[in-house]
Amino acid sequence: MLLSPVFVMANNDLNLQSAVDTAIGKGEIDTSSKIENKVIDDVIVAAKPAKKKTEYLSEVTKFGFKDLFKNYSYNSSMPYASQVNPYAENYMQDYLKAHQNYLLNLRKTGKPYFNFIDGILVQYGLPKELKYLAVIESDLKSNALSVAGARGPWQFMDYTAKQYGLKVNSNEDDRIDYFKSTNAAAKYLLYLYKDLKDWLLVIAAYNGGPGRVYTAIKKSGSRNFWELQYYLPEESRNHVKKFIATHYIMETGNKDGNPADSRFNYSSLSDNDSGLIAAHLTAEEKKDVDSTQVSGRYIAEIIAKNLNMDLADFNRYNPNFNNILSTGATYNLQLPADKMKDFFDKKFDILNQSVAQLLDNVNMKYKGKK
Repeated sequence: MLLSPVFVMANNDLNLQSAVDTAIGKGEIDTSSKIENKVIDDVIVAAKPAKKKTEYLSEVTKFGFKDLFKNYSYNSSMPYASQVNPYAENYMQDYLKAHQNYLLNLRKTGKPYFNFIDGILVQYGLPKELKYLAVIESDLKSNALSVAGARGPWQFMDYTAKQYGLKVNSNEDDRIDYFKSTNAAAKYLLYLYKDLKDWLLVIAAYNGGPGRVYTAIKKSGSRNFWELQYYLPEESRNHVKKFIATHYIMETGNKDGNPADSRFNYSSLSDNDSGLIAAHLTAEEKKDVDSTQVSGRYIAEIIAKNLNMDLADFNRYNPNFNNILSTGATYNLQLPADKMKDFFDKKFDILNQSVAQLLDNVNMKYKGKK
């Protein structure tokens, strides 16, 4: 549920009025809003977009991922499978199998570029996920040049580049300038979003042009990517596949750059499975592991204590346990067989102790504020 501020136009500017008591849901977002489109137009032409306007757009544009993520944006504390549209799994798995190792390496080396792009996207009120478009366009290379003549990290053709303020001539080519080209890309992405109101469609349009997407919408009678995808050219359809797969690799995983679910079973992704985070176990440990689905306010420290289990070992069997359960999701608890038997014997005591600790934590915070 989104707490929405109310924006009103006055004297060609945007004024913010607090309305924290007004809540709007998924079906109540007016993506055809004249105010929204006016703000997009203003931000595109502004030398330096006004903060109020970009803050407004950041609340609006995240809904463009409504057909990819259940809650419109990716939550890194939850398993990917519990958030992504089930249609996306089969759609991206072949690309992942072919390119996973390369993307994992780029995940390590590309961090400075991602941070740089993030800083510019936020100035335009755009979702940070869009930085991965530069990966599938150019592998983040500033000097990338396509056979068609598109150049730079965002692969602008010269005529599109000029439309968005980039200089392209025999002496100068701003397409290879990371700062200038990323600002131009942000404006172009907003331009496409203004009419399409869906980031998957925008990515398809970025590849094949908006005209092909409009044709697919007309032929299919739908603006949902999953319903119109086969009316798009194969290259544009695959561009979206690459984006989703790249986002998955870049956003999941641990600090050393390896995906947390490195043994991710692509064929088993489902709407209801929120426990597909792989434990880092030895071959012997895997032979003696039991699992069960748990939900509620269990706490890892309480479980480990009751099972006489080292907390580090518990976390190795159950990565991100506390964070995932705190969202209300179900977790696929994994333990050595003897520890699992102990867990079932003490299950209700463990839950009661966990809830008591949570209440104590709340009370301590409350007392600290007095």
